[in-house]
Amino acid sequence: MLTVVGIRFKKAGKIYYFDPDSLAINEGDHVIVETARGLEFGDVVIGPRQVEDNQIVAPLKPVLRKATPADEEKVKDNRKKEKEAFAICEQKIGVHALPMNLVDVEYTFDVNKIIFYFTAEGRIDFRELVKDLASVFRTRIELRQIGVRDEAKLMNGIGCCGRSLCCATFLGDFEPVSIRMAKDQNLSLNPTKISGICGRLMCCLKYENDCYSGCCAKKVVPPTVGKEVVTIDGEGKVISINQQKRTATISLPEGKTLIIPWDEVVEKE
Repeated sequence: MLTVVGIRFKKAGKIYYFDPDSLAINEGDHVIVETARGLEFGDVVIGPRQVEDNQIVAPLKPVLRKATPADEEKVKDNRKKEKEAFAICEQKIGVHALPMNLVDVEYTFDVNKIIFYFTAEGRIDFRELVKDLASVFRTRIELRQIGVRDEAKLMNGIGCCGRSLCCATFLGDFEPVSIRMAKDQNLSLNPTKISGICGRLMCCLKYENDCYSGCCAKKVVPPTVGKEVVTIDGEGKVISINQQKRTATISLPEGKTLIIPWDEVVEKE
């Protein structure tokens, strides 16, 4: 067992484990750590805890120190520089007439590297663009092509539910989403109704799927839509089911409807 802390570098970003060493680190602290990209400023989102060795990606790097007020000021200054770098990069893209869309710019904490995130239809030859940017910023430049789901995560927006996008607020990783999940949840299979603003199937189809098809939903098997059933109010036909509330809507004679729990419905032989 190893003692680790979970650190996140971006809002709703992936959580990475680091060794707290001898530092008194708590959830909510800001820390400075060394990563493959250089020194980084991160937020502690998981306090010290014991984890199994097989859950660790070796080697486990230590937390260098807690962040100081000067470090936090430097982060704010980097955020201002990112906006300036964004404008300069867009201008250079126009000069080179490259078919790419700049999405975001990120400075590493030590300004050892600047990362430009962009989307494009295919492969882009941006070698001349990198040279121009390096001559302007006098540091290492990285251009990283991302997909539409990553673009939505970086840009954020409002989903069809009226709330901020899940990927930009609390989902750390993207997971595969299938059309089968929409079927299990009795949703319309119209692509425009089950797709997010990124154009891909909505992430909530995945993390809500256990409520419909997981073991908790299968403890009581729901009646089949269209089946003739017997209820306490007489015989009828199942016209719809509500997976989350575990209820069925039954059409009774004389145009009446009844909404009752699943376990009160018996299908006719």
